[in-house]
Amino acid sequence: MKKEDTVKLISAEGFEFVIHKDAAMVSQTIRNMLTSPGNFAESQHREVTFPEISTPILEKICQYFYWHLQFASGKETEFPIEPELTLELMMAANYLHT
Repeated sequence: MKKEDTVKLISAEGFEFVIHKDAAMVSQTIRNMLTSPGNFAESQHREVTFPEISTPILEKICQYFYWHLQFASGKETEFPIEPELTLELMMAANYLHT
């Protein structure tokens, strides 16, 4: 995977997730950050920091992005979510418009 095809997502604890740009674009919020006109740091460096999203939640979100790319075309599968992550995951998903 080429560097220009990737996006770095950084959790509140500073953990970095390098994912494919197509996967990151599942989120409307991330899409807006990376494609908005102007000289925003996120679009220049392809790096987005989420100071309110913990590492386990951001990891699950990254998993969801790839799951969405693979299965959103109609094949019925469920995305597994651990019960203890549900509330935080819902709040993050709301923020990210996913």
